[in-house]
Amino acid sequence: NVRIFFHELGLGPKIESFISTYGLVPLQYAKPGLLAEIGLKAYLSPLICSMFLHGGWMHIVSNMWMLYIFGDNIEDRLGHLRYLLFYLLCGLAAALAQLWFSWGSAVPIIGASGAIAGVMGAYFILYPFARVTSLVPIFFFVRVVEIPAAVFLALWLWMQVYSGGMTLSHASSLG
Repeated sequence: NVRIFFHELGLGPKIESFISTYGLVPLQYAKPGLLAEIGLKAYLSPLICSMFLHGGWMHIVSNMWMLYIFGDNIEDRLGHLRYLLFYLLCGLAAALAQLWFSWGSAVPIIGASGAIAGVMGAYFILYPFARVTSLVPIFFFVRVVEIPAAVFLALWLWMQVYSGGMTLSHASSLG
């Protein structure tokens, strides 16, 4: 994820073309005969590639932070290869769901949030009573507090829904 993000940063004005090619653009899949026109590899690659693209520093940092907090425990439990396959399958399932719900949209879908949501769901199932050490800002002070993982996961879910709503609102105001 991070390596691809730094590649994105180096693209300059070519970034839009890169995102359009490797991001998941639902409108392209709504086009009849697309598979025959572009071939299987180009048809399927955005379903996987899109989960490694990010739309800015906040996007990559927040996704990698969540993956760092929750992913290592799931990887320890599953092993490296099974974890990688699980991560990719969660990302693929999220991409397909997003494709279904955004059918016909010209806005590229990018990010690892779907794969990370799967990892966090696995964490919730495997470690339902775990506690997460967090920094909690209180006015000008920051405290280190242990909070239940379920609360942390609920806050993350709320942030995803809010962010998604803002993105949809912005996209609908453009066109």
